[in-house]
Amino acid sequence: MKRKSNTSVKALTMAVVTACALSGPPALAWGGAGQARAHAASAARALQPGSLDVLGARRDQKNPYDVINAAAARDPITVTPLRDNIYMFQGSGGNIGVLPTGDHGAFMVDAGVAVSRQKIESALKKLGVTRVDNLVNTHWHFDHTDGNSWVHEDGATIIATPNTLHDLSSTIRVEEWSHTFTPVPDGARPTVTIPTEKTLTAGGQPVRLRAYSPGHTNGDLSAYFTRANVLFTGDTYWNGLYPFIDWETGGSINGMIRDADQNIASVNAATIIVPGHGPLGKRAGLVQYRDMLVSIRNRVADLKHQGLSVEQTVAAKPTKPFDAKWGQGLIGPDLFTKLVYRGV
Repeated sequence: MKRKSNTSVKALTMAVVTACALSGPPALAWGGAGQARAHAASAARALQPGSLDVLGARRDQKNPYDVINAAAARDPITVTPLRDNIYMFQGSGGNIGVLPTGDHGAFMVDAGVAVSRQKIESALKKLGVTRVDNLVNTHWHFDHTDGNSWVHEDGATIIATPNTLHDLSSTIRVEEWSHTFTPVPDGARPTVTIPTEKTLTAGGQPVRLRAYSPGHTNGDLSAYFTRANVLFTGDTYWNGLYPFIDWETGGSINGMIRDADQNIASVNAATIIVPGHGPLGKRAGLVQYRDMLVSIRNRVADLKHQGLSVEQTVAAKPTKPFDAKWGQGLIGPDLFTKLVYRGV
């Protein structure tokens, strides 16, 4: 399924953090040697101290929908081995999980952006995968589900929460993205729904799928490979980045904090944590993320309760102590302040 996007946006510098595996060899960029070198150089420039030439840190907040589509069309797929034959793919919207299951099949977590299809399929083939048997959608957002149609064409059963199925079947206007999402084709919709929790087996690996309470959206789902101790959080965790909060489908800052607490309770110091966006994480970084959300929530709530408007609250820069670490990505400080303000 490919939703209509603005491919005429001018080139944008995407701050992509090069993820290093916590176990296994270094990541490989599969999309051509020249692309890989350009991708790495772009990431290095964006991460230079003091650099503001990144998406959300500019004074003019870019439209996330256009930015994500442009980046997916441009960037190679970077493949990072994790543990027990589990891989992370980056370069097509949200982070993707892949577990080859034998007989050329795979279990996949999220499907990325449809424009990346050929690059993702090429990366899968290098792992010996020619089809996806099962696909988990961690939530409904297009940068995690836009590839549902082609993955389903390859034979995949799509798994998600009931609310994600509802959202993918609905017309939803996301004002912050200046975009109206229309219902996806039938073949791109989940056919297996998990309202609370269920453990599946893929390639001999137990995978625990667990729903979150409404936080990032109303339908988020984690995928925890229990034997390998690898957790895919979807967008309940943005490592080193301010997260997007989807108010249109039941998200809230307080819900994001609850979901961060759920993630913290689910992991230990050895867990490899794969966020929806950003590099691989560990439990200590997840705690820092939760603490950042709490601090900004409290700062914004205090200003709002003093009677400040949303514009005045943004002008007061309540996120300033955190911007250098968390505000250099897709969601800039001003937009994140507005998202928090709505829920306090």
